[in-house]
Amino acid sequence: MIRTLLYLKSCIFLFVALWATAAFAQQSSSYNYSEAFGPGFYTSNGTAYRSASGRPGPQYWQNAASYTIKARLDDKQDRIYGSVQIDYTNNSPEDLAYIWLQLDQNLFTPQSIGQATIPLEESRYGDSENVFQGGYKLSNLKVNQSSDIKSQISDTRMRIDIPSPIQAKGGKATLSMDFEFSIPTYGADRTGILHTQNGKIYSIAQWYPRLAVFDDILGWNTTPYTGPGEFYLEYGDYQVEITAPASHIVVLGGELLNPQEVWTAQQLERYKQAQQSNQTVMIRSEAEVLQKASRPAKEQLTWKYSLKNARDIAWASSPAFIVDGAKINLPSGKSALALSAYPKESNGGNAWERSTEYTKASIEHYSKKWYEYPYPVAVNVASNVGGMEYPAISFCGHKAKAANLWGVTDHEFGHNWFPMIVGSNERLHGWMDEGFNTFINDISTEVFNKGEYHLKYGKKNSRTQMLFHPALEPVMNSPQTMRERNIGLLVYYKPAYALHLLRDEIIGRERFDAAFKKYIEYWAFKHPAPQDFFRTIENETGENLSWFWRGMFQHNWQMDQAISEVRYVQMDPSKGAHITVQNLGKLPMPIVVEATTESGKRISVKLPVEVWERNTSWTFKLDSQEKLTQVKLDPRDVYPDINPENNVWKAK
Repeated sequence: MIRTLLYLKSCIFLFVALWATAAFAQQSSSYNYSEAFGPGFYTSNGTAYRSASGRPGPQYWQNAASYTIKARLDDKQDRIYGSVQIDYTNNSPEDLAYIWLQLDQNLFTPQSIGQATIPLEESRYGDSENVFQGGYKLSNLKVNQSSDIKSQISDTRMRIDIPSPIQAKGGKATLSMDFEFSIPTYGADRTGILHTQNGKIYSIAQWYPRLAVFDDILGWNTTPYTGPGEFYLEYGDYQVEITAPASHIVVLGGELLNPQEVWTAQQLERYKQAQQSNQTVMIRSEAEVLQKASRPAKEQLTWKYSLKNARDIAWASSPAFIVDGAKINLPSGKSALALSAYPKESNGGNAWERSTEYTKASIEHYSKKWYEYPYPVAVNVASNVGGMEYPAISFCGHKAKAANLWGVTDHEFGHNWFPMIVGSNERLHGWMDEGFNTFINDISTEVFNKGEYHLKYGKKNSRTQMLFHPALEPVMNSPQTMRERNIGLLVYYKPAYALHLLRDEIIGRERFDAAFKKYIEYWAFKHPAPQDFFRTIENETGENLSWFWRGMFQHNWQMDQAISEVRYVQMDPSKGAHITVQNLGKLPMPIVVEATTESGKRISVKLPVEVWERNTSWTFKLDSQEKLTQVKLDPRDVYPDINPENNVWKAK
């Protein structure tokens, strides 16, 4: 009997010991602090072109390209005929013996790389089984008035050899050519033709041959246009003339130079009134669309536009347009004109009749918060393009209304800051425009009309499981090297989430906003690379964030913090508790703990991310004077912890 009792006691002791060990065992960790916090994130030092502080260096340079374009819309053949003159300035430190042009319309040829890479399943960028027969027809190529030019077209790129190299540090060349192409009905969700009851709406973009960028990072940027990766363009001035049937209204992202020639007298009066009105003014109403008197009595009209210091230009044309407008007030005291052009199908029911209101509010907010809007107009066009941005003009879905129309309008006009003002390389670094823009959109939506369309994010961990899924590519991959279904998560939402985390939890809003504004100021109308952004934020805030850039952008690391032990100091609850937290995932983050005592009191502790600089687990003292009922990590649910199941300790 005694032996049996001793045996049972030993079994109970062994069970309790094993239970205690299991409850507080050190779990397996993949965290490596030398990898997370180690040196070498920046693989090059600052140069005379790009400072180590994140600013353009004292010898920063970029080339320039200005365009004079004349084009005609053939609405019977759905075809564009045009001529372009490009005045190119080589500000680089080396002579250029050849140049590269971008021929984006060649995406719509059956043999293009983009068509070959469209998946069989539904794709935003085209239909692999019904390829549009498009592409450029080019003629009359000249350089400096000479037609004795050697050129070669390869997919969406064209190389032109220059008989006399363009000299470094200010050398100039003038290129000219004629071009024509058939307009795709659905051009990779960026250009197209919408059929409406009162006529076609043409949304025309990527429509003229454009100079490729030559920079100090890659030299000539010749990555082909395949759909997912967007654009990287030089800045310059634009003079554009669009000839279209007189029944059409042509809107373009630029200043209209001849309004008296293309508007009726009544419309011109309303147009001028809109330029001075804070309320939306109807320039051409729905009732007037079918009235012949609402357009000048001519066969064709030429609309003349100008835009200064921009990286691209786009336009739209239709006989179906209802047009309204209002004044945009800018912080400097200057103003711009918000215009909306949409068909009767988009009018009414809290839909496009509010487009100008949304456009005005969006641009006024970003101008005040970040950087003043630089363009004379902001034109929103109802289109079969779901949402696409160009300087001073956006194409948005014609069926959008209410919160959806606000969201797409605010997003597309937000792109005027990224990448139109801050001219990053969208082809390679899509997150630097889409992610940054999504981030500022969240802030804009929160304040628009006292939060009319503001929705707080749902449970954070549902987003964590999507944004940090182990199968995802890193954010810093180019869009072309991501699965199409992952682009929305990695190019838009994850970088926006990362910036909110920096702003709200790691740096603080005041310091982050000041640094972010400086980034925009430093790189306005210039070409930043990812490390320029990283360096700017670090230098402006004084924070070493290499661990954050590595885990959130360069790699797809997961965060997994776990409470591994809670014990009272000297086994006395009145003396406080020692809490041990493990870092199990590769991504470090600050520790935030909330402890609840028996009386219901809550005690919060936040520890900086630096506790993980040389540790995989961390024990700290909680100043409490009574027994604890619960200890919880990340009580506000703001960090991207992939496994919340190990975030809570409860008293037994």
